[in-house]
Amino acid sequence: MPIKTPQPWRTPKVYLLPNLMTAGNLACGFSAIFFIFQGMKVPDPSAQTYYTAIGFILGACFFDALDGRIARMRGQESLFGREFDSIADIVSFGIAPALLVMDIVLEGFNERLAWTIAFVYLLCGAMRLARFNCLAEEDSENGSKDFIGFPIPAAAGLIASLTVYILWLNEGDREIGYWRYVLLALVLLLSYLMLSEFSYPSFKNVNWRTRRSLPWVFVAILVFVSAINFWKFVPFFLFLTYLTYGFVRPWISRRWRKEIEEGDEDFEPELVPSEESSKENSDESAA
Repeated sequence: MPIKTPQPWRTPKVYLLPNLMTAGNLACGFSAIFFIFQGMKVPDPSAQTYYTAIGFILGACFFDALDGRIARMRGQESLFGREFDSIADIVSFGIAPALLVMDIVLEGFNERLAWTIAFVYLLCGAMRLARFNCLAEEDSENGSKDFIGFPIPAAAGLIASLTVYILWLNEGDREIGYWRYVLLALVLLLSYLMLSEFSYPSFKNVNWRTRRSLPWVFVAILVFVSAINFWKFVPFFLFLTYLTYGFVRPWISRRWRKEIEEGDEDFEPELVPSEESSKENSDESAA
């Protein structure tokens, strides 16, 4: 019987900058959970506590959008980064929104019902991440850039931004009244969509080098400025637009889908004067 030789201890590839963004994602998720627990401790917490928790969830969305793009731009994608990102996502976009739903949305419901609905969301999110990791290598070989099922960061962002919008409509009152039924239906819908076969664009081709026409740049700047100045309701409509886009996407022409999801590649190159032409122009001006 052959003797198995021990394998040398191997260190996975760990790139600093992408994993630093993932660590920021994890830190935001942990901070959101901390402030949600702070709200659970007191009988009548202020709305600012929940605004802070929701702000950290949205901050985690920002870091999650950065880590993958930085890794692809720098050629630093790795198995470690993929697994680390999934662990951070389940904290920031699974546990934190589930606790937020239990504490704000389902307060006054049956306690077991509240726990069950929140757990269903967390379970579907975890299974969504596990399926993504299983299909990631196959998708990279096929060149697919779509998400199968609604992404869990977008699901958490939609829940968090809608909660902010409702609190703003109720002037910061923690009691959200009949809006809780809207959020209840939304949580169940998102749980289903995360495990569904609906495809959503990942926008992986949209990066710092993406070229757009002038109207597209104007709209992007306007949306960015509006999201900052009107953060209590604009992010909700952005996440809702992404959710709706997945339903109408099959009926959009390929040309429009490519322009929306990948950017313009047919731009004429910018005219840069050569050294000879610059020299001729300078000679003519001197003459």
